[in-house]
Amino acid sequence: MDVDAYVAAHHAEWSRLEWLINHSRRLDGAQIDELVELYQRAATHLSVVRSSSPDPVLVGRLSSLVARGRAAVAGAQAPLWRDTTRFLTRSFPAAAYRMRWWWLGVAVLGNLFSLVYAVWLVRNPEVQATLATPYEVRQLVEHDFANYYTEHSAQSFAFMVWVNNAWVSATALIFGILLGIPTLYVLFANQLNLAQVGGFMFAHGKGDVFFGLILPHGLLELTAVYLACAAGLKLGWTIIDPGPRTRGRALAEEGRATVAIALGLVLVLLVSGLIEGFVTGWVHLTWLRIGIGVVAELAFLAYVVALGRPAARQGETGDSDLRPDLAPTTG
Repeated sequence: MDVDAYVAAHHAEWSRLEWLINHSRRLDGAQIDELVELYQRAATHLSVVRSSSPDPVLVGRLSSLVARGRAAVAGAQAPLWRDTTRFLTRSFPAAAYRMRWWWLGVAVLGNLFSLVYAVWLVRNPEVQATLATPYEVRQLVEHDFANYYTEHSAQSFAFMVWVNNAWVSATALIFGILLGIPTLYVLFANQLNLAQVGGFMFAHGKGDVFFGLILPHGLLELTAVYLACAAGLKLGWTIIDPGPRTRGRALAEEGRATVAIALGLVLVLLVSGLIEGFVTGWVHLTWLRIGIGVVAELAFLAYVVALGRPAARQGETGDSDLRPDLAPTTG
């Protein structure tokens, strides 16, 4: 290899890379992309020189440049607000939109199960007797259910609800790695608890109270739980049927998209927790309570469709943009 000719051909790239490295803390987004590209080229150039030329001066220069470039690439990041904006306007809504049929299926399955169980419970007093004593039922129907939303301060109750719901959703997501079987348990356990309380309330003429207190926060809260369960089940199904991708690649891509859903649901469940803490037990007009819940639910669904559909059509999956560095090759 003609060392002088090789240096002359790539000198401008190396000089530009060195300038970008020296100014790495003040680069904009386009310059960061340029820095990454030139660093990768320089790494390839170093590989070529090492394999084709014994020139120690050139090898030393490129080794130093590549090492500094790697450090600059690791430290040069786009502003946090840009990453956050991209996540909220593209990654999360696209990941949720891609999950829409799994999401809808989970919602239908869960609510159908709750409806059937609640109707069965209402029509069978002997079953009610096996689940709770008359005193416990009376306490639940007349006091405990309504008092649950006001027995703590709004702030502490909202935080407690947020943490609990985030934990339930995280469990449903994480258990997807076990073929989604534990995720189904999380879903049906949650729906069973809802159906039992609803069944007891309706059996004793308190159905209006039940819906008046559940719907304000429950619409958004259950929607988030259904999305979490859908993502967990989709992750589990990916292990069974990865499609045209290798199983490892499919699991990695779906896993990163699942993380995007998990992070987004933290915010969604925060909103539902605030509604449960500050609205459900404290706004005394039933129509207003339910109206707030309906508005929150419709706003979330509109957000997913309006931002998620175009992003998904453009190829956004919710997968992370970060990728491991590729080893340089000769040639």
